[in-house]
Order: sequence, then C-alpha cells, then structure tokens
Amino acid sequence: MFPKKVYTERRERLKSAIQTGLILLLGHEESPMNYQDNQYPFRQDSSFLYFYGLDSPDLAAVIDLEEDKETIFGSDLTVDELIWRGPQPPLREKCEEVGVRETAPPGKLLVKLRKALQQGRTIHFLPQHRPENLLRLEQLLGIHASQIPDYVSEALIKAVVAQRSIKSQDEIRQIEAALDITHEMHLEAMKISRPGMYEREVAGAMEGIALSRGGRLAFPTIFSIHGETLHNHFYGNKMNEGDLVVNDSGAETPLHYASDITRTFPVSSKFAERQKEIYAIVLSAQESAIEAVKPGVEFRSIHRLACSVLTSGLKDVGLIKGDVEEAVQAGANTLFFPCGLGHMIGLDVHDMESLGEDYVGYTDTIRRDPAFGWSSLRLAKALEPGFVITVEPGLYFIPELIERWKAEKKYPEFINYDMLDEYKSFGGVRLEDDVLVLEDGHRILGKRIPKAIEEVEDMLSR
Repeated sequence: MFPKKVYTERRERLKSAIQTGLILLLGHEESPMNYQDNQYPFRQDSSFLYFYGLDSPDLAAVIDLEEDKETIFGSDLTVDELIWRGPQPPLREKCEEVGVRETAPPGKLLVKLRKALQQGRTIHFLPQHRPENLLRLEQLLGIHASQIPDYVSEALIKAVVAQRSIKSQDEIRQIEAALDITHEMHLEAMKISRPGMYEREVAGAMEGIALSRGGRLAFPTIFSIHGETLHNHFYGNKMNEGDLVVNDSGAETPLHYASDITRTFPVSSKFAERQKEIYAIVLSAQESAIEAVKPGVEFRSIHRLACSVLTSGLKDVGLIKGDVEEAVQAGANTLFFPCGLGHMIGLDVHDMESLGEDYVGYTDTIRRDPAFGWSSLRLAKALEPGFVITVEPGLYFIPELIERWKAEKKYPEFINYDMLDEYKSFGGVRLEDDVLVLEDGHRILGKRIPKAIEEVEDMLSR
C-alpha cells in the first residue's frame, strides 16, 4: 500500500467534491470458477483500492459526510477460514494503516443504509460491473438489480474520474514498475518466437514472467498471427515462416497499476517487403501521434492526425486513392483502422471505463461521434498534465469486413479493392506505448522495447 497520508488525502478531496449525503464504496467479493472453493484470483474494485488500498474481499466503506465519519464494514477470518487461508492481520489493524478508525460487521451496513434512506438522505454509489455487487446493492438499498444503473450518482462518478485521471508521482512510479515487467515479457517473446512454435508457448512464457516478478497480467494477453482480430485471445495457432505476430500484453503490479504495450514482429527474423511497408506506415503514425501529445490538445484531433498519416501511407502503396483528407473525412480509412487511437491507463488497463466510458473520455461539449470507427474512440477530450494514455494506431486487413464493403461498393472512389484482394491474408500491425502528459509536452513511460524495423530485426536475429 501507499502511505496512510495518500489515502486520507484522496478521501478528503472526495468529501470536498460531494459534501452531503453518504458515499458508499463497495469492494469485490471472491468469485468461484466452477464450485465455491475453486475461485478466480481475487481482484479488488479499483475505486475501492484507490481510496482505501485494502486488497481483501467482502469489504464496503461508507463515508457519512454530515457526521464526517468513515466506516469500513467487514469481518475477520473465522477459525475455519484460517485453516485454509492462514493467519491475517485483524481488520481494524489493516484499516488503521489507511487512516480509518471505525470498523463494523457486515450486517451493520444494511442498518446504516436503511436508516439513511428512511431519513431521506442521498446515498452516492458508483456503477457496478459485477453481478454480485448489483445483487448486494439490491439487498442493501431495496432497488431491483436491473434498475441499479438508474440510481448511480453522477456527481460521485465525476468526482472519482476527476481524481483518478490525474496520476501522482507514486502512481506513475507504479505504472513504470508494471512497464519494467512488461519490458521483460516483450523481449522474451521476441527472443523465443520462431517458426514451428505455437502461440501458447510464447503467451505462457510471458505470463510466467509476470507472475515470477510478483505481478500478474493486466489483461488477457493478445499474442496472435491473426492480428487483424483486434482482441484475439486464442493461442492455438502454429507460427510459420512468413507470419506476422501481434503481441499486445501488459503486467499489473502488486498494487494493481497496469501497463499496456503492443509490438508487432515477423516470426522469421526479417520482415517481408510488404510487411515492412505496412509496418513503416503504422510506425510513422504512432510517432506523429505521440509527438502531438501535450496539454490542451484534444485527443480526438490526435486520432484524426494518426488517421491521416495511415491513409497517406496506404495511398503511397496503392491501397487508397484520391485525396487523403477527403478519404478520412468520408471514413474510408476505417476499413483499415476501425478502432480508437488509445485510452487512459492506471489502476485499470482501460482506466475507469467501468464508471462509464463517456465520463472518462468525453465531456458535456465533446461528444462521441457515432460513425463507424470513430464510435470506438475511448478518449476524445483535451489532455491534461498527469494523464497517462496509450497511443496505439494500427492497420488491420479483416477479410470479412473487406468482402462486405466490397459487396456494398463502399467508397470505391477511395479504396483500391482489386489490389486489396492481395492483402486479405496479411493480418494486422499495431504499435502501442504508454505516454505521460507533462506540463510542457509528454514522456514515453518505461524502458524502450524495440520498435524501429532495424531494432526489431536485430532482436529477432540474436
């Protein structure tokens, strides 16, 4: 955990933002895989971690703003539980480490909340993405689980997003610690990948590194020769000579701060000429986008810049024709780049998106564009110092999408479908780094992982 002062100051800021009523923050419960005693690895709710740092199940916190009183609701382990889990510090002792003096058994939470409801007081709570917590709220507040989203506190969402968006130096150090692990994972993947291996052999080696360094994966690894599938979690393909592999993976520290890096490399030690051409386009787009990162710049404008660079490169190789900016304005580029340029990163790999993506990446005046491709842009608003974001352009040759657009005769004035037939088995290329927004620009976080074509080929040939 961070020092006690970190958590108490975070909660003081939250109290100043909300001021009246009660703030209810639910921790997570353990969740069984296939029977009660065989559980998924426990992962605490990120907002609960941010304000309380307590990484154990079955906890809830209430901040009574009128009484200026904080209480953690939970239980110590029973003797039977100790046999299976081993001794744990008493709950009161753990709470004191984060500046909370008042604890109470779980049953008292219902009493506290029902009394507040009877008094007509407001109970602020956040959106929940776990069914268990929806059912807990149903029991606690008397609101049917299906209606819980209608009662979440927009004021609390906005207050939490405002705080968690700006990363402290402690948090940046944690993200860089996660990136240290991720650096090892990516270098190992490049070193051991070779024709004849299965994707799962490399994905397993990377997860082993994360676990051996005291962390875990920040998200299910994407390691696939079918990089045209944006979130491909299948690892059963044999890697052959001439294949291109997308490695989108990241680690999470013991304090649960995440990293998210993507590299693309040939399974052979050298890029084929066509692979080199497409890769160079994506690299140019990423470098241009990162260079544009600074405070006050809307991320949607950086996304558009990346689209223009990608489209210009595709025109150079003959896949796009006509005016580049007109092609981007029409949306022809989204055949190749049907997703957004990046997202926030922190305690969640897609930071805070469980609270509502539009609250995190948009504002009251900067609204989501519903157009294909643009609708997937997670972050559009102006950047601020302290934001940590990913910058991850890509080019994807999705056979099913190509066939559909060709059949629908979409943008024939911009897309060279005859030439595109030759790229249907190409796959995809994505490059991604984690970038900190500074007062006067930006800094790419973490140790350098080979990215230039010569660097990648040199690493693969070792």
